[in-house]
Amino acid sequence: MGPSVTCWLLLLVSTLPEKHWVTGSCSGKCCRGRDLSCLTTGWRLDRVYGTCYCDEDCTGARDCCFDYSTECPARDCAVSEWSFWSGCAKLCQPSVRVRVRHVEQQPRNSGEACPGLEQRAGCREYRDHQGGHCGHDAGPAFITSMEFGKGRPKHDSYGNPLDPGFCVEFTLESRSPHCTVENRPHTHWMRYITAGFKVCVACEPPAMRNNSGSCQGDGQESDKYEAVLHWQAMGNPRCSGTWRKIRKTQQCSCPSQHSFVFI
Repeated sequence: MGPSVTCWLLLLVSTLPEKHWVTGSCSGKCCRGRDLSCLTTGWRLDRVYGTCYCDEDCTGARDCCFDYSTECPARDCAVSEWSFWSGCAKLCQPSVRVRVRHVEQQPRNSGEACPGLEQRAGCREYRDHQGGHCGHDAGPAFITSMEFGKGRPKHDSYGNPLDPGFCVEFTLESRSPHCTVENRPHTHWMRYITAGFKVCVACEPPAMRNNSGSCQGDGQESDKYEAVLHWQAMGNPRCSGTWRKIRKTQQCSCPSQHSFVFI
C-alpha cells in the first residue's frame, strides 16, 4: 500500500461522524419476542451502520446488532424426564394412559422451542374397581407395540415367575389407511402394520386369560387355521384390519417392527 493510499484512508476515517466510532451493543438490552423499542445505534450483522435491535426476533428480521449472539446467547427449552405412565382412564375396556413432563427452562433469544409435554397411549386394565378380573369379549384382537410388553411384570407379587405365554403368527390381509395418517408419538409403531407381511403377536399375562390360556381374538377358540380374524390397534381405534392365523409358537421370531403384543 503506497503513501498516497494510506493518507487517503486516514483522511476518510478522520471525516467519519463521531457516532461511527461508538458502536451499539446489546449488553443489558436483550428483549423477548419482537420489541421495536429494544434498539440502539451501531453496526448490524449485515454490516450496515444504523438502527439495530436486540430482541428475539431480530435474527429473522436480519436487523440484529453485531454482538447480539454473544450478549444474548440462545437458550434452548429444557424439560424434565417423563413421569411414570398413569393408569388407564377406564377399566375393563380399551382406553388411554398418560404421561407428562414439565418445563425446567423456558427458551430465550431464539432458542429451541419446548417439545410436547404430554403423551397418550392405548392401554387396557384387567381388573375392575373391586379387584376382580374383567371379562373378555368375543371381539377383535387388540394389539400394541412390543415395547409395551417389555414393561409388563414377569413375576407375581410373591416373586414367582408368571407364565411366559406364547406367540401367534399371522399373515396380514388388510389394514385401514388410518394406521399411517396420524403422527402422534405413540402411533409410530402402527406404520409397520403392512398388508401381506407376516407378523408375530405375543400372548402374555395379564392379557392371557387364566382359564383358557389364550388372549382375546388370538384364534385359539378354534383349531381352524387360515380363518380370517379381526384386529384393532390400541390407541387408534380407526387403525384396524384382518389377518389369517399361521401357527402358534413358543416365542416370537419376527423382526421387531413386525412384532406386537395382545392387550
